[in-house]
Amino acid sequence: MSRIVVMGSGSWGTTIAKVIADGGTKVTLWSRRQAVADEINLEHTNNKYLPGIELPANLFATTDLSIALGEAEQIYFAVPAQTLRQNLTEWNSFIPGSATLISLIKGLEQGSGLRMSQVMTEVTGFPGDQLAVISGPNLALEIARSEPAASVCACDNSERAEEVARVCSSEYFTVFTNNDVVGTELGGVLKNLIAVAIGIVNGLGYGQNTKASIMTRGLAEIMRLAVDHGARRRTMFGLAGLGDLIATSESALSRNFRAGEMLGQGFSKSEVLEKMEQTAEGLSSLQPVLEMSKARGIEMPIVQQVSDVLEGRMDPKDFGRQLNLADAIEVEA
Repeated sequence: MSRIVVMGSGSWGTTIAKVIADGGTKVTLWSRRQAVADEINLEHTNNKYLPGIELPANLFATTDLSIALGEAEQIYFAVPAQTLRQNLTEWNSFIPGSATLISLIKGLEQGSGLRMSQVMTEVTGFPGDQLAVISGPNLALEIARSEPAASVCACDNSERAEEVARVCSSEYFTVFTNNDVVGTELGGVLKNLIAVAIGIVNGLGYGQNTKASIMTRGLAEIMRLAVDHGARRRTMFGLAGLGDLIATSESALSRNFRAGEMLGQGFSKSEVLEKMEQTAEGLSSLQPVLEMSKARGIEMPIVQQVSDVLEGRMDPKDFGRQLNLADAIEVEA
């Protein structure tokens, strides 16, 4: 059994496990499906999620919770946001009380509107200084190809954040640290919604002017809501905010961008969900984010229009034209 465990063998979970292993640390990757674990252990691949990527030999996969979690010191969670509570409830009895829990998930829980670190606290009872989040411009396949990238680890305990950053860093992946958990987490959540918006206008065939307008004004919306909830402004201009927004809004590798693109091409919500092979967290975070903004009296016109398109209340063709009807929001340095 290894001390470092990643729970979830999708594209991002497998990529983080690869990064850790490439950094020289033995890592265990938990998979719900035995076939995936067998492929990783025997073939050193996970072709469904990371086609063409060879995984290192010091990455071991298992479906056994006791083997995965029994002696874990750092546990990374890479499952869909809406499944975290149920999964943690199942896993909780196996988690050592001294472990550090790290969320790799960029979503809010529907119904409660909680961030993933808050869900972890509710289910496990772990204090904030044992919880960390990692977020940044991190498209899984690019990192799995060993293309240089960076991210942010946030934790109330600076020493614990540094420990996680050391484990997660490799020759091609650098992890910086801060103690702005709220900002780091919300940056990852909110940029997904703007990526969907940019995908919509891309699906309509609009060019860079429209996309740049949405990205800039979308950043303003992100900033207002995040800062109102306690995030630091500088965090939103860093890797976990602006950096993640740029990456997610400019790449066909982004699930949220692809989901928006399909909406712009005229596909319905049900058709988009059916076609998506992996979760686009932005779609499930829309309602919780709008509820948060309305509760605080914060206007998010772009996010509202994404919701209107998704739910069939707005023709995608009207999306870009609605920009001139939205209230102007200035980004302050």
